[in-house]
Amino acid sequence: MKLLLLVNASASSVTARGQVVIQKALSADHEVAVAETSRRGHAARLARGAANDGVDVVVALGGDGTLNEAANGLAGTDCALATLPGGSTNVFARTIGMPNDPIEATGELLDALAAGSIERVGLGSVNGRYFLFHVGVGFDAAVVQQVERRAGLKRYAGHPLFVYAAFATWFGHYDRSRPRFSVEHADGTVVDDAYFTVVCNTDPYTYLGNVGLSIAPDAGLDAPLAAVTLRTLRFPTMLGFVASALRGGRWLRRHRLVDYHPGCRSLEVRAYGPVPYQVDGDHLGDAESLSFRWEPGVLRLVLPR
Repeated sequence: MKLLLLVNASASSVTARGQVVIQKALSADHEVAVAETSRRGHAARLARGAANDGVDVVVALGGDGTLNEAANGLAGTDCALATLPGGSTNVFARTIGMPNDPIEATGELLDALAAGSIERVGLGSVNGRYFLFHVGVGFDAAVVQQVERRAGLKRYAGHPLFVYAAFATWFGHYDRSRPRFSVEHADGTVVDDAYFTVVCNTDPYTYLGNVGLSIAPDAGLDAPLAAVTLRTLRFPTMLGFVASALRGGRWLRRHRLVDYHPGCRSLEVRAYGPVPYQVDGDHLGDAESLSFRWEPGVLRLVLPR
């Protein structure tokens, strides 16, 4: 096969030595070219160019942001996406069953390629941008924004940095005095007092260390989206939500101040003034309206056996 190894050399877990080992391993049975990203949006353009040039598989070595860009470049084409974990959390790679070590994951990838384990999967889209695992609107997007302001620390203190940013955001970087937006579902349900929404294409929502935070078990690559909307940000309740998510999330989804909506093929978010949002862990700024769609079978994905 013709492969493009797409590398984000600045990602938390990517090293020059590891890149060489991975390239040599892939080159043993495949024709491999290498390209490095240099700026935001570059991975999408490189992936789209590879698809246009007849490459069979783009192997993305980087964090979730790099994977998201590559998926946006490949969606709707016959070129497949393969994932190698190179970031601090690697939510999507771990969700589909890849090891969290990039060298070990390379062995799994080679086995999958040899077996032809490539399937078409569904993605979510928000305002025309595809997402692999989730979009966060409100509080968690503000947390991601605080993390990105300290991006140089992610390589050395990934998970502790997110925990610190969550507390800092709750205490001083997000307006908790009023609801920030409404969520309108296709079935007519309207949640008009939302503080924080996560629209999930897969589950878990993220990982805390080696433990997944499960909030939407009905979401999956072959199923429509699931939306989880919190109608409070009270501190004790938020701690309870996190504790519940660590144990599967059943209490969270049944809470009277949570709207859990699986099976979503579309939904709309309408903000009461600009509200932050993040896509697959990348803060994309503020928006006043967000339109979500589920796009089945839009991406060819290499899956571990």
